[in-house]
Amino acid sequence: MRKILNRNVFTFSENKNFREVIRNCQQATRKGQSGTWLSDELMESFIRLHQYGLAKSIEVWQGEELVGGFYGLQIGNVFCGESMFARVSNASKAGFINFVESNKDNLELIDCQSHTEHLESLGAKMIPKKEFLKILHENNERR
Repeated sequence: MRKILNRNVFTFSENKNFREVIRNCQQATRKGQSGTWLSDELMESFIRLHQYGLAKSIEVWQGEELVGGFYGLQIGNVFCGESMFARVSNASKAGFINFVESNKDNLELIDCQSHTEHLESLGAKMIPKKEFLKILHENNERR
């Protein structure tokens, strides 16, 4: 991935096109899944949360084309990733790596919500529930 990032194959933005990112996440086909949990009603709820400043999107571009991205909720120093998509190989990985590198001093935790090999390849690891709840509680108190 470092070679891909160094070649500047992609450019990145934040909150430039939340609606398009979440729509692409809704329409993404996923191995082993026949449908999506992201209903139209839930999608609209996340769009409202974005308008309130609680949800954010990360967009990955090749030229003028949106080729990947993800969205989630951020409260304090905790970002809870909801979903990601990629139309081009490595786009979502590059976006995630860029996000982590750009926010390493601002975020205490990125919650991936489910453990996958893909996320593990990006450095995700399981933590005990007690530790997770402690981090959430501490971040909620700082707000």
